[in-house]
Amino acid sequence: MDTAEIQVIARMRSDFATKFGIPRQSGLVEALRSTIVFEPEFRNPDALRGIEGFSHLWIIWQFSQAVRQGWSPTVRPPRLGGNTRMGVFATRSPFRPNNLGLSSVRLLGVETTIEFGTVLHVGGADLMDGTPIFDIKPYIPYGDCHPDAVGGFTDTAGEFLLKVVFPDELLSHLPEEKRAAAIGVLSHDPRPSYQRTPGRVYGLTFAGFDIRFTVDGDTLTVAEVRHV
Repeated sequence: MDTAEIQVIARMRSDFATKFGIPRQSGLVEALRSTIVFEPEFRNPDALRGIEGFSHLWIIWQFSQAVRQGWSPTVRPPRLGGNTRMGVFATRSPFRPNNLGLSSVRLLGVETTIEFGTVLHVGGADLMDGTPIFDIKPYIPYGDCHPDAVGGFTDTAGEFLLKVVFPDELLSHLPEEKRAAAIGVLSHDPRPSYQRTPGRVYGLTFAGFDIRFTVDGDTLTVAEVRHV
C-alpha cells in the first residue's frame, strides 16, 4: 500500500479539553473562539502574507483522538440517530482511513506574538485543544460556494437544536466572553446519539469549567458549573 508523509504545521488552541461537546460541524456555533498556533518551523510571517484579505479559511486537520487500526466501509452518522449505516466517504465521520478532517472557519484576526510568532484567531471551529493541523487554505467564494448544492441525508436529518435553560447564578461562573459560546454548544445537543436517558446527568468540559446538565425532551437544563 502506498503511503505519504505529511507534516503538522500548526495546532489548534480551543476551549475543548475533550471530544465531548464539540460541535459536529464547523460554523454551527459562531461564538466559539480559537487560535491557530504554528509549529516553530512554520512561524514565518511571509507564509501568511495576504491572508488578512480573506474572511474564511479551510483547515485540514487530524482526528487525533479517533486514530485506530484498520477502517470500516460504513459508519453510523449521529444525525441519523446512530443506528443507520452510511458509506464512510458519504459522511464526515472521524473514523476514516486517514483520519483527516476539513473545516471552514471565520478568520477574526492575525496577531504577532512574542511567544508564538504570528497566530490566527478564528471563529466557529470544531476542533479540540491541541488538534494537529496539516494545511490552511483561503476560502474562495466564487469556487467554494455552491448555492445549488444538495446535502444528501443531512437535508432530511432534522434540526437538533435544544432550548437551553442556564440559570443566571450558574452562568455567572463563566467569563462573560465565553457565555454565548457555551450556550451555543449546549444547544446543539452534545450527548452521544445513542444516549437519550431522561434524567441522566452529563458533564461538558469547556473553557476550564465542568458544566453539568440534564435533558428532558427538547430542553437542556444546566444543573452545576464548577471550575476544573
